Amino acid sequence: MAGDRPLLGIMLMLGFCMLAPVGDAIAKILGQTVPVGQLVVVRFAVQALVLIPLVWMTGRMWRMRGRVLMLTLVRTILHIAGIGTMVTALKYLPLADAIAIAFVMPFIMLLLGKYALNEEVGPRRLIACLVGFIGTLLIVQPSFQAVGWPALLPLAVAVNFAFFMLVTRQIARETDPIGLQAVSGVMAVIIMVPALFCFRDSTIWDLQWVRGTQHDWTLLLGIGLLGTGAHLLMTWSLRYAPSATLAPMQYLEIPFATVIGFLVFSDLPNPLAAVGIAITMAAGLYVVLRERATAKALMVRATTTTQPLTSAAPRSEPSRPVEP
Repeated sequence: MAGDRPLLGIMLMLGFCMLAPVGDAIAKILGQTVPVGQLVVVRFAVQALVLIPLVWMTGRMWRMRGRVLMLTLVRTILHIAGIGTMVTALKYLPLADAIAIAFVMPFIMLLLGKYALNEEVGPRRLIACLVGFIGTLLIVQPSFQAVGWPALLPLAVAVNFAFFMLVTRQIARETDPIGLQAVSGVMAVIIMVPALFCFRDSTIWDLQWVRGTQHDWTLLLGIGLLGTGAHLLMTWSLRYAPSATLAPMQYLEIPFATVIGFLVFSDLPNPLAAVGIAITMAAGLYVVLRERATAKALMVRATTTTQPLTSAAPRSEPSRPVEP
């Protein structure tokens, strides 16, 4: 497509894959001293403070109403729940294991597309889903033996973000990605601050607010900046390269998380979990590549069908998929 710069898009996505696990590592550190609710509030507050000036200076679309506003609210609630659940999971699980288990999300989305949206999904992709789930179980099994039910939390994250992505798809054509993130940050703060105020005297530690040390607040600021920066890199990467080109690269987040987990926490997946990670990555990459091949075949078929037989004009290139 004219204007594409695939190498730049790939480098931006690579930056996302490096920054996202660093943010997760900081969340894992903070999870021991800062309540989850407070961490989530600060993370979204920083997102809003960074993106609102950017939206204002660039004149981006941010006003919403009706259906789009309601779906943005639902999306924000799902985002809050997803981040809170992931931070809780990171308290108990090695970084690479938690992220690898959460990567079952593409399989869940594929199944939701088939059974909830009546999308056509071939048998090979369904088999890849089954293989991916088996790989995920191999990762969960040793973690479940070690920590019990918290090992299942990344699965809940995967389900949550599958619905998050489905909602995002419903409004992607009607919103600007950066404007959407800015509005979501404001919404999350408006939702979370009164909720934490109501539970300020609760015995549930993760719903309390602590003063924290200067080190804690530095890390809290860092996690907000990293989370915002990582998502900006992902958004901008899609401006320069098709999502079909970039989607397989997201699986690089798992090896980056493995290296960071080893350097920071001296954690490495055990042999069974390592096999499960390899299986999950292979199955996920297969699904991504099959999705790309299927989309390309449908585009070519549609172009061939709609082009007049007498025309000698070349077929147009497939258009870039909508940004998530």
